[in-house]
Formats: sequence, C-alpha cells, structure tokens
Amino acid sequence: MRGTKFLGAACAMAMLAAATPAFAQDDATSALLLRLKEKGILTDEEYTELVSRKSAQPAEVATSAPQAPQAAAQAQLDEKRSVKMTDSGVGMEFGGVTVKFSGSVNGFYVHDSPDRSRTNTTVAGGIANVGGRSTSSIRNGLLPGIFGIDVSTNQGGWDVAAHFGFYPGINSVSNVGGANSAGTPQALATSGIDARQTYLTFGKPSFGTVKIGRDIGLFGSDAILNDITLLSVGSSGNNAGPSNTSLGRIGSGYIYTDFQPQITYTTPKFGGFQASVGVFQPLLTIGNTELNSSPGFQAKLTYDFKADDFSGHLWAAGITQKHDGIGASPSYTGNGFDVGAKLTYGGAGLLGYYYNGSGLGTIGLFLLSSAANGRRRDSDGFYLQGTYTVGKLTAGLSYGESNLDLARGEINPTLVDKNSSYVGQLRYGLTSWVTLIGEYTHTKSEAHGINEASSNTLAAGAILFF
Repeated sequence: MRGTKFLGAACAMAMLAAATPAFAQDDATSALLLRLKEKGILTDEEYTELVSRKSAQPAEVATSAPQAPQAAAQAQLDEKRSVKMTDSGVGMEFGGVTVKFSGSVNGFYVHDSPDRSRTNTTVAGGIANVGGRSTSSIRNGLLPGIFGIDVSTNQGGWDVAAHFGFYPGINSVSNVGGANSAGTPQALATSGIDARQTYLTFGKPSFGTVKIGRDIGLFGSDAILNDITLLSVGSSGNNAGPSNTSLGRIGSGYIYTDFQPQITYTTPKFGGFQASVGVFQPLLTIGNTELNSSPGFQAKLTYDFKADDFSGHLWAAGITQKHDGIGASPSYTGNGFDVGAKLTYGGAGLLGYYYNGSGLGTIGLFLLSSAANGRRRDSDGFYLQGTYTVGKLTAGLSYGESNLDLARGEINPTLVDKNSSYVGQLRYGLTSWVTLIGEYTHTKSEAHGINEASSNTLAAGAILFF
C-alpha cells in the first residue's frame, strides 16, 4: 500500500511538472507534496524522499537546456516538410508555398425553336437561329468546364503567383479552328480543352500587382462577369451541333471581352477606387489580312462601396488599337469605351451597362468592324438586368441589344442592324457547390433592310463551382 501511494504521488508530481511553466513548477510541486502529507496520504519519510527528488530536478533540466537550439532547428525543418490544408478552397500549403485547385462543371438540356429559313430571314451577323425545325441538345452553357491551378508564395517581400486555367467542354467538336470549334455530335468524336489562362503575377499591397500572360481583357470584362447568363445558356447559337459554349448575352448587350495575351498593372485600392492599365497583343480584323505594328491598349477604373445592406460596383473601361492594312485591307483605328453599375440592396440587385465604339465591331472584338471601302462602322449597345433573392431562390430578368451602323457610303441591306434578347431565369442553390437553373431566352436579329429572324430557347440544368 505504501508503494502504491508513493508511486501515485510521484506520477502526480511528474504530470504537474510537465503541464506547468518552468518558473512556477517549484512552488506548485512543493504545495502539492505538503497537502498530501497533511492529509495523511504521505508519511514523513515519504514526504522527505519526494522533496529530495524534486530538489534534484533542476540539475536535469539544466543538463537538457543546451539541446534547445537543436530542437528549434528540428522544428523549423519539420515545418518545411509538413503539408497543411489551406484555410479556404481546395488546396494545401507546404514549404511556404500554397497550391489551390478550383473548377466548375455544367450541363443543360436545351430546346431551341428557330425561325423558318426564308429569304427575308437572312441576317449577316445575326445571332437568332434560323432553320425551321426545333432542336434538342445536352450541352454546355456560356461557360465550358473550368479547372484552375494557382501556385502562390511570398519571396523577398513580393507576393508571386502563377495561374493555369483549362476549360474542357462536354460536347464533341471538330477541333478545326480550336477547342471551341463547330460541334460534331457523332460517335467516336471528342471534346476540346481550351487553355484560356496562363499568367504570372507579382506585387505588394503598397505597390499593386503586375500580370503577364493570357487572361480576360479589361474592356467588356465586367459586363460578362456580372451577366446572369454567364451561369446558364442565353442565346444558344448552333443547338443542332453544339460547341462547348453558347452565346449567353454576347452580341446582344455587349462585345465579348475575350482572353488575350497582355501585360497589365493594377493599382492598390484607394478607398473604393482601383485602376488597371495594360498593353495587349494586337488582334486582327476578323476576315481581313493585316500586319499590325502597334499593340492594343486597354484600361479600366472601378469603384466599390458598401453601407449596411446597400452596396455597389461601378466601372468604366476603354480600348484602342490601330490596324495596319495590307493590299485591299486599308488601315484604321478601332476605339471604344464602356460604363456600368451594379447596385444591391438586401436580396435585390439592379445592373445597367452601356458601350460605344468606332471600328470596334459587334459580337467579338473587330468582327464586322469595317466595311469593304475601309471605313469604320460605329456600334453601341446596352443591357439592363434585375435580380431578387429569397432564401436559396433567385429570379432574374434582363434585356439587351447590340447595334451596328453602316459605314459612311456603305449599302448593305442584309448586314445586321440590331441583335437583341430577353432572358428570364430561376436559380436554386441546392448546396454551396451546386446551383439548379431554368431559363427562357427570346433572341431577335434585324438587318438594315427588311430582313429579320427570331428564335426561342428553353434551358434546364445545373452548374457546380468548387
């Protein structure tokens, strides 16, 4: 019995020493031993022996103290070798480097009812479908799939990162002209992977950020990134043989910003203001032969604010590029600007957007931007959008149009004058990753003459983000 009591007291003393800071161990242990003696658990002999043991412990601690630097070095090495989960997203941290994975997958059942194919439904540059027979497809929406990899760290006080973005689709394509080429819905065909993003960044909070590589442009980017059809289908394009992307609201409210090689600088935020300016790979006029000696330039200014339940995002951007003609393709300069505002109060959201350009084209950058006589065509467009969210359900409505003027002295009655669309959408957040979407889109194309065409599109499906 005496041995059991003695062993229990010794264990209690050891546990207390391990759990107590060194500078407080001596007083705490002495108090514990005295209390055990007073309660009769320890005899005078046992108490004296344990006190003697306690007195010998500082020598042991002093002996082990010189090993502390080695233990610290080992701890640093273990930290470098360790792998930890990131605080957010899907990824990990090791050796001071963070690797994150992100992605998206979507698919929709789409039923499109095109206009009848007649002489007066021909519109050059029109986005409404013409064919007479309804079509059904299982396809991607405006977005293909997305798989992104981000690698970031801090070196010498600089935040540096690399991003790779791969965009695989679910639909089979011809691959003639790229991953988003014409659809080929037949056996043994395959989809494409669009490597849209490959860029590096470096910066500091007080300096701002420099981006070098291929990424989304500045002009027109906020228009598409805030469009409700980004998550869905919108105007379907060719639905009988779907590609890996639909049109959404491209060409019926804004010009597609595109993913472009660039060197861009973005300032730190000053209050709610932030500015970006970049030099871009010059783009060819679609359908023309030219050799451009000057790069393109784009810039954007944004302002964000929030007051209680009310918040807003405002932006303005500009673009300019000179096109050097060769032979029958004369020179011209394309310019444009856009402005927009997105306001949110509680569950309600309202967005307004407008763009204007000369020699800028429609649908895509520098598509139908000049006439055969070399003169520029002016263009403009807008869209209005409203959303309201209750719980997990969001309802959205939008209308937009893109207009293309004839060049001075041009006669072209079948050239598109206006592409427009109405969109009604319901979204339900099934989980934090998965959103269910149902949508109706009415698309109309009108030529400068009497020709016009319209189509109606129903879409239902889901999109996942992680």
